[in-house]
Amino acid sequence: MELVLVIIGLAGSYLLGSLPFGLLIVKISSGKDLRDVESGRTGGTNAMRAAGVVAGGLTALMDMLKGAAAVWLVRSLQPGLVWLEIAAPLAAIMGHNYSIFLIEKISGGRLHLRGGAGGAPCVGGAFGLWPMSLLITLPLLAAIWYGVGYASVTTMSAAFLAVVIFAVRASLGLNPWIYVLYGVFAELILLWALRPNLRRLAAGSERLVGWRARRKKGKNSYSNNPGYNK
Repeated sequence: MELVLVIIGLAGSYLLGSLPFGLLIVKISSGKDLRDVESGRTGGTNAMRAAGVVAGGLTALMDMLKGAAAVWLVRSLQPGLVWLEIAAPLAAIMGHNYSIFLIEKISGGRLHLRGGAGGAPCVGGAFGLWPMSLLITLPLLAAIWYGVGYASVTTMSAAFLAVVIFAVRASLGLNPWIYVLYGVFAELILLWALRPNLRRLAAGSERLVGWRARRKKGKNSYSNNPGYNK
């Protein structure tokens, strides 16, 4: 019976993560197919590009809840099974990045699962494990997003912050050390999803967001002006 509940918990967590809220929110609010916008991902950053700040924020919120709900689900099915508490949000991140609801055929007839990069459900998973983590994570991620200007770096930082938070708490005896593995494995999943972004970061061609993107656009417009003195 325990094995059946574990399977139900993990499968349910993956399906929760697979729910493409960004795709639905952008479709309802703007009529656009989010998969055809910029990166084609279904997360909050691309939703913001497609339909504005409100759509992006709502998408991020719903995606965070997917990660938290995965923890709550397995705790209700198998209370006290700590390894399952970290496996469930990881399954939700996998569902978010590789959604069974966004399956399509690509060249050669191969099947491909679309999705996001996993940052928001990663934050949500940490919230599910320790709700107060949100008060640390969100301000720091906002500062990184604003200061660095790269959504991909912000996404990668979500898992890194989970590692730091749970490592500090484990050293104080406030949570099991296995919680640290949640951040470690989440980081690996995020890095794998962000491989194209990592290549662009290395090449200096990664997309900027926020005020840095506007500033760069303004500089480019100014430098392209015929009267600009180089």
